[in-house]
Amino acid sequence: MSVNIKPLADRVLVEAAPAEEKTASGIIIPDTAKEKPQKGVVVAVGPGKTDEPMTVKVGDNVLYGKYSGTELSVEGKEYLIMREADIYAIV
Repeated sequence: MSVNIKPLADRVLVEAAPAEEKTASGIIIPDTAKEKPQKGVVVAVGPGKTDEPMTVKVGDNVLYGKYSGTELSVEGKEYLIMREADIYAIV
């Protein structure tokens, strides 16, 4: 889980959970119909702002907004970098 990216200020690097392959009833979802996941694992955390310490830490499972963050690819893995305010909850 170690990555050579260190977020700045109140930013967080999240590895998104994989998209669902099947529905609960067993129907296989094609690639074109898969929805972007809204949960993931925190991989790296910035130092926070001087007046606002960070709440999340590395390893936390989090829920975030559907269109939150900026997608980036590092060493073949997909990550999202977003502000801590874009995270809705720690699961």
